[in-house]
Amino acid sequence: MTNQPALSLDGVRVAFRDGLDERAVLDDLSLDVAGGELLVVSGRSGAGKSTLLAVAGLLRRADHGDVRIDGTSTAALNERRRSVVRRDHIAFVYQSANLFPSLTAVEQLELVGHIRNEPSGEVRHRARALLEDLDLADRADQLPAQMSGGERQRVGIARALMASPTVLIADEPTASLDPERAKVVAELLASAAHDRDIATLVVAHDSAALQHADRHLRLDSGRLHHVED
Repeated sequence: MTNQPALSLDGVRVAFRDGLDERAVLDDLSLDVAGGELLVVSGRSGAGKSTLLAVAGLLRRADHGDVRIDGTSTAALNERRRSVVRRDHIAFVYQSANLFPSLTAVEQLELVGHIRNEPSGEVRHRARALLEDLDLADRADQLPAQMSGGERQRVGIARALMASPTVLIADEPTASLDPERAKVVAELLASAAHDRDIATLVVAHDSAALQHADRHLRLDSGRLHHVED
């Protein structure tokens, strides 16, 4: 794990109107995630976890504060520059794998390489190598409908890793899986973070994800609190 934060939130505030009142879901929130660290955030429904991930992943702007990705401040960037930083540094894993139904596993990964304008031969080689690393070589030419839920989620993780991200953001990645498959996916996320030096921010509640966390924080009243597991 590197000491330099790959992801930093500094004094982030996001508030919503609730009638005549204003409710802060993120309230002067600061957070550092180092390269190679797996940080899990939990919290009650409506606490602002999805908003936290959206701000950290540059999918929405904070009302105040800054998000730094690999040392780059993004607060003053226009939308085009923010999208470039997001493309080059951030990858996402969702509760459902969100795979394209008409693409095979290897094609899901190749699409990422093509979007990044990488040479076709290199893209094909890297995609198959990644699937092999994640024990999915025998699923490379299968469509999502031919895979189990756990396999689809692992392909989703492989697709995220295809982007060689600095930061990986995962929203309830094991919530829809049975305990055994959840354990496999949680282990995979942990090994990806540690072995590939990726700052990994996960929102989760289940024990599979929590037991692999380097840190566990709970989001409550707009602030993050350390949890002793």
